[in-house]
Amino acid sequence: MAIEVRLPRLGKSMNEAAILNCPVKVNDKVQRGDILFEVETDKATLEVESPSDGFVKHILVQEGQTISVGEVIMLLGDEDENVPRPETEKKKVTAKQPQPHGPSEEISDKELLQALSEEPQTQPQYKLGQTVPMTRLQKITAQKMLLSKQQIPCFYLTAVADVTKLVEHREKFNQHNKTKVSYNDFIIRAAAAGLEKFPLMTARLDRDEIILADSIDIGLAVSVQDGLVTAILKNVNKKTVLQIAREAQSLIEKAHSGKLGLDDLHGGCMTVSNLGAYGVESFIPIVVPGQCSILGIGKIIDTLLPDNGSFNIRKLMSMTLSVDHKLANGAYAAQFLDFIRKLLEDPANFE
Repeated sequence: MAIEVRLPRLGKSMNEAAILNCPVKVNDKVQRGDILFEVETDKATLEVESPSDGFVKHILVQEGQTISVGEVIMLLGDEDENVPRPETEKKKVTAKQPQPHGPSEEISDKELLQALSEEPQTQPQYKLGQTVPMTRLQKITAQKMLLSKQQIPCFYLTAVADVTKLVEHREKFNQHNKTKVSYNDFIIRAAAAGLEKFPLMTARLDRDEIILADSIDIGLAVSVQDGLVTAILKNVNKKTVLQIAREAQSLIEKAHSGKLGLDDLHGGCMTVSNLGAYGVESFIPIVVPGQCSILGIGKIIDTLLPDNGSFNIRKLMSMTLSVDHKLANGAYAAQFLDFIRKLLEDPANFE
């Protein structure tokens, strides 16, 4: 008996997908779980598996074709079975275009969680001239970043914070606490205070409406094998720097061991990404789809500055804020960034 292979719903809000690739051909033998198609939704590249053992009798779609969930895309049958080809309406062949209202975070969370579970535990060894297949995580990241560049018109603001006092404060703080606090923990706490004072910076766009967040959750960019994942710290404005440090360390450990859950990936008003540990002085980060902004943090640099006729060495840290111009304007975002800068320059704000 012929078996119809239909396009499955790979997420609650998925309605259609574009056919990217079909690695099998007519008369090929397939087994349950074999990959029959690669398809592209508005969020990522996914794979459609064979629901049963059998032989490919008819392939009813072609690469580049956009089809709806539930449509028959292939017929399977026994080796000697005569399976008639059904009458099918000719579909338009077109590249899949992103939806105008932006990505579905729920689909992204599930796909990202699956991708993280498939990541290698050791760093791959690359060689010049090598052809390297993309991992699922790399594909998802590429889709999200492309979507961001296509749909999020950004402007960029840079400020330099004098964190001399903060460096001293952190050193003393860590001498008296078992949990070690990082600069990120102070930055995240300052950003949370800024989001409270400038709530439009928590916004996301839903078609023709701007929706402000009902809680202040901030993403922390964590480097993993072959990629980057944004783990979400919840209700940051209601936590101390020490509590943020404990939660952040837990999320980082879970990310590195592949144990993040859906709740750890869902939501977020903005993201903090710090490349200072790699010697990067400043950079322009890409806004995560579904969020209003991302704050890129550079290396703390000893700088000789004039002070009342003499010179002092101060510790300066560059901050670059990328902002979705659909949600916030330059003046509003500049006040937000300046507020964060002032908080970081006065450690008394974190007592």
